[in-house]
Parts: sequence; C-alpha cells; structure tokens
Amino acid sequence: MIVIAVMTSAIMVLLDMTIANVALPQMQGALGATSDTITWVLTAYTMAEAIFIPLTSFFSSNLGERRLLLVAVSGFMVSSILCGQAQSIEAMVLFRIIQGMFGAVVIPLSQSLLISVFPPEERGKAMSIFSIGILLGPILGPTLGGLITQNMDWRWVFYVNVPVGLFCLTMISVFVKTSNKSKTTIDWPTMISMAIGIGMLQMVLDQGNQLDWFESRLIQVSLIAAIVGLTFFVHRSFKTRSPVAPIWMIGNRNLAFGSIMMAIFASALFGLTAQLPMMLEGALNYPVDTTGLLMAPRGIAAAITLIATAKFLNNDRLRGMVAIGALLCGVAGIIMSQYSENIDFYWLILPSVIQGCGMGLVFSSLSSIAYTTLKPEQGVAGASIFNLFRTIGSSFGISIATTYQFRSAQEQWNSLSQSINPYNPNLQHWLSDTGSSLSDPTTQVILQEQLHKQSEIVAFVHTFSFITLMFVLIIPFLFLLKIPKHNPNKKTQAPAGH
Repeated sequence: MIVIAVMTSAIMVLLDMTIANVALPQMQGALGATSDTITWVLTAYTMAEAIFIPLTSFFSSNLGERRLLLVAVSGFMVSSILCGQAQSIEAMVLFRIIQGMFGAVVIPLSQSLLISVFPPEERGKAMSIFSIGILLGPILGPTLGGLITQNMDWRWVFYVNVPVGLFCLTMISVFVKTSNKSKTTIDWPTMISMAIGIGMLQMVLDQGNQLDWFESRLIQVSLIAAIVGLTFFVHRSFKTRSPVAPIWMIGNRNLAFGSIMMAIFASALFGLTAQLPMMLEGALNYPVDTTGLLMAPRGIAAAITLIATAKFLNNDRLRGMVAIGALLCGVAGIIMSQYSENIDFYWLILPSVIQGCGMGLVFSSLSSIAYTTLKPEQGVAGASIFNLFRTIGSSFGISIATTYQFRSAQEQWNSLSQSINPYNPNLQHWLSDTGSSLSDPTTQVILQEQLHKQSEIVAFVHTFSFITLMFVLIIPFLFLLKIPKHNPNKKTQAPAGH
C-alpha cells in the first residue's frame, strides 16, 4: 500500500512534464500568448523542478518525510487548480513555477521512503513496481493529454490532478508513518549558487533551440551564469557537506555512475518522447488522439516488463538487466531508423513494444544500482541527487534531439531541393505521368509540400539513429560499478555500506 501511495503521487507529478505539451496550441489562443511566450508554460515547470529537487534532503530533515510528502501533494494539487483557472500567460507561468516547486520533492522523497521502509531483499521488487510510475508518467502524458484536449477543455489537463491528489493524500495519511525528522540549518551560499546554476542551465536547455542558441544574448548570459553558479555550488557543497543539495554524495561510486547513466538514459527517453509525436502529427498527419494512442504501447510494455522481472531484481542480475535493456532499446532504434512516409501501425507499434521492454529493464535496475552502497540515513539525499541528474538529463535530451532534428531537416531540404530541376529524369518521368509542368503553380506547391515532408522524415530518422546511440552508450559504465553480491540467506542483513 505504501508503494501504491508513492507511485500514484509520482505518476501525477511526472504526467505534468509532458501532458501539457499537446495542449499548448489551445492554451496559446485562450491565454493570448505568442508562439515564443507559450513555451514558458513548460520551461517554468522544469526550471522550478530542477532547482527544488536538490533541496528535498533539507526539507525532509526539517519537516519529516511524511509531513513533507503531504505538503508537497497538497501544494501540487492546489497549484494545478490555479493553472486551470489562469486567464493570462503571466498567471499561468507563475502557477506552473509553484506547481514545479511542490512537485519536485515527490519523486526523490518517494524513492527514499521505499529504501527506508523495505528490507534489502525486498527493495528491488518495491523499486521495480515504483518504476512503473516513473516510466508511465512521461510516456503516457501525451496520450492522456491528447485525449483530454481532443474531447474536453484544455484546462482539464490540470484539473485531472485533483481527484488523483485527493486519493494520494488519503493513502499517504493512512499508510505512510515514517518521519525521520531532524533539525538542520540552511547554507545560503550553497542554496543561492545552486538555484542560479541549475536554474540558468535549465533556461539554456529549454529556450536554446527556440532562440538560436548562442546567437541570443539571453542564452549567452544564462550559460555564463550557469557555469559560475554550478562551479561555486559544487565547490561549496564538497567543502561544507551541507544537506542542501548534497552533490558531495557523488563521491559514492555507484551513486555517481548510476546517476550519470540515468542522465544519459533520460536524455534518450525524453528526446524520443518529444520527437515521435512531432513526426506522427507533423510529417505523417495523424490526429492528436491517434498519436497519443500510438505512444501508449511503449509505456504498457515497460509496465509489464517491470512487473514480470520484479522478483528477479537482485544485485547479481543488475548489470545484465541494464545491458539487455539497453540492447533492446538499440534494436528498436535500428527499426525506427528505417522509417518512411509509408510505414503502417505495425511498424510503429513493434519498436515501441521492444523499446518499452528495454526501458523497463534499464530503469528499475539503475534505480537499484544507485542506492546499493548507501546507508539508510543517506536515502533522501541520494535520491535527490539521482533525480536531479534524471531531470537535467531529460532537458538535455529534449534540447539535443530538437536541435539535431531541426538542423538535419534544413540540411535535407538543401540536399533534396537540388533534385528539383528540369534535368532530373525522375522528375521528368513524374511530370509526364501526371501531365504536369514545372511552370504550373499547382505543381510547384505539390513539390514544395513533398520536399518539406521528405526532408522532415529523413531528419526524424537521423534523430532516431542518434538517440539509439545514446541508449547503447550506458553499457560501458556498467564496468565501472561495484555492486555487492546478493546473499539470499541473510533476510535481515544491513544494507551494503554499513
């Protein structure tokens, strides 16, 4: 019941990372926003989340885990109502910041609760079930968002959090009893430098492609501020060992490499989640609700895999599961790199299922790897760092994939457009078959549309190939891990690291 309580809370928070994406056009019209300002609905949430995730350990020590979780879910639910009531883009951005602040602590706090509540031999199973929520949230976000936007008002994208939030509050109140409260003081230089560094880095990643990266003075200044802030933050954290954003904990080998692997994996996952709907709706002209349904098999396959492998998740198998999962994601990526405008539903669903199985294996195993050598009292701090890497990795993935696809499309446009000339025998053959002429304005419109469509599809294919390399890139890190052997005969053994 504790797993259900924290998993449902995590799903609610993670859905809001992607559920609002498909509703942006409707929001833009209702809020009187421009195409430039409407993206701040997404940027504001991710910036606030990235800044407040590292503060989970500090808030948890001062409020206690149970009380903090109740406050976070309550605040998230109220801010969701405010987002649904927003009448201007300024109000929406403000409420999204508040929503991100409250939502940030839910996932690391949930993971640390599982670590502290379950004995070592049960943690793999609990983490595997919890990972269902972590994966289903961002993957099914576009599906649910598409269905709500297509059949209801876009404001229900936020109102849907109210009944879910009430259920979570009830479950947490009844079943979660852990407190672990202790008094800690805040180190303001660490907190301020962390907020500036991480906040400005998120600004660069979220707005970079739209503002043409370093051609923008805002991006230049933000990057400089991010580098200075992060450098001071890391130095200060290692020096003071402050519970505020305890980045010094990456001195633990498994937490460090597990977090790096999660950042790479999240980059690939969120890059793919951002690009696939764009291809389906933009290049292949699928309606929003169909696109959402085609995104669902990946999440369903991940959930089934997590349930099926939960009882096999122990230290002896973690490396193998990550390797198999990464290879499955790679196989699916190879299939996706063969896409064309003539693909049918089968070839869209097959790699989604394969990739979903791989994602399920990778995510649950990485979540266990990162905590194998942490002491129980380090659970919240370790989870906050692990999830910070996941959040920043997801922002990197979306930015990299979007920029790569955009520039690849431009290159393909320039390359393919050279074939539209009177000396191309294939073009002459097509003109002869259709009875068209290059001087006919209608023919020129048709060729321009085809040029745009083909260049976009080729660019998406190249992007999927690039994302495939990111999935496989995590495999070499497995050799840098030091995972203690699993001892099934010790049912009450202390966690490794004692």
